[in-house]
Amino acid sequence: MYNIIAAIARYTIMGSELSPSREDDSIPRAKNHNKYRKDKPWDNDQINHWENQPWDEEDGDKLPGGRLLEESCFATLFPKYRENYLRQVWPVVTKALDGYKIACELNLVEGSMTVRTTSKTSDPYIIMKARDLLKLLSRSIPVAQALKILNDVWVCDIVKIGGLVQNKERFVKRRQRLLGQEGSTLKALELVTGCFILVQGNTVSIMGQTFQGLKQARSVVVDCMNNIHPIYHIKRLMIMKELAKDEKLKNEDWERFLPKFSKKNVKRKKPVKKKASKPYTPFPPAQQPRKVDLQLETGEYFASEEQRKSQHLSIKKEQARQTSLQKRKQREEEDETAPTKSSQIKRNKKTLIEDVDLKNLKRNVKNRSHTGGSAETKISDFVQHK
Repeated sequence: MYNIIAAIARYTIMGSELSPSREDDSIPRAKNHNKYRKDKPWDNDQINHWENQPWDEEDGDKLPGGRLLEESCFATLFPKYRENYLRQVWPVVTKALDGYKIACELNLVEGSMTVRTTSKTSDPYIIMKARDLLKLLSRSIPVAQALKILNDVWVCDIVKIGGLVQNKERFVKRRQRLLGQEGSTLKALELVTGCFILVQGNTVSIMGQTFQGLKQARSVVVDCMNNIHPIYHIKRLMIMKELAKDEKLKNEDWERFLPKFSKKNVKRKKPVKKKASKPYTPFPPAQQPRKVDLQLETGEYFASEEQRKSQHLSIKKEQARQTSLQKRKQREEEDETAPTKSSQIKRNKKTLIEDVDLKNLKRNVKNRSHTGGSAETKISDFVQHK
């Protein structure tokens, strides 16, 4: 045991003599951050990383093996009213997709369109462009405009507006507000954003050459469905377009130049009807009797079920009898005030008899009998009005 302790002490003393002093550890050492840094050929200011370079099919180094390993397929349904148009333009679509080595199929039984890659397809992203082409064709975009999406310059977006407004009438009004009178609002939005916009049913299809214009058009459409008029956004975008042309204001904050629109349709509170104030009494109101208490007072509580039913029936009959008597009395009062046909006829006969002079009538008849009378007799010979 003694030998082990001595050996540990000896090694400790030797280690302290060989280790550097603490004063040397306190000296800071500069770190070499560029030790593992290497020059990157793509880290150059002269290279535009946002530029869309066209796909070169002849360059075989871009894909391992020179072709795609798996087949990709996309299908899209189309509405019934687009069937005739798609049947007419499908040869044009097939010819355009053949240039990119993409196979397509139009199924009129299921109402679907399908695109898939082939063994000759070399561009890995062209299948996504073909999928967007089918979506645009199903949303009533003309084929000449929809085929532009196959180019890398064009991008598209389909905004679903059907579920943004619950009320059907309100949805139709706001969709019409997006179109404007004779499509004027939609045309102004297309000029400001530089996009092609088509409103069809419950969706709005947008095609543009910049993602910025696509984003602006989408925000205008969504805000229009949320009861913000598109004209406000159009004014704002026009000012931003003019400010972007100025080199001095190009990189500054534009908030001081942009208009700020405040909501004018403030919700007004409905006037609260004031209840008639009752005289203050420190005592609480008397407790109302319960239903059981009322039945105990009338004796209904101790009656059987049949007796209760007969009692309710007799009450209903009595109420019906009172109602019929009241209506009969009301009808009699109306008959007394309004003259009837019989009373009107009697009154007319009475006035006719009063208007006839009986003495003059007898005299005329007597004269006629002496003279023998003539064939032509008139009532005016016998009746003389006063």
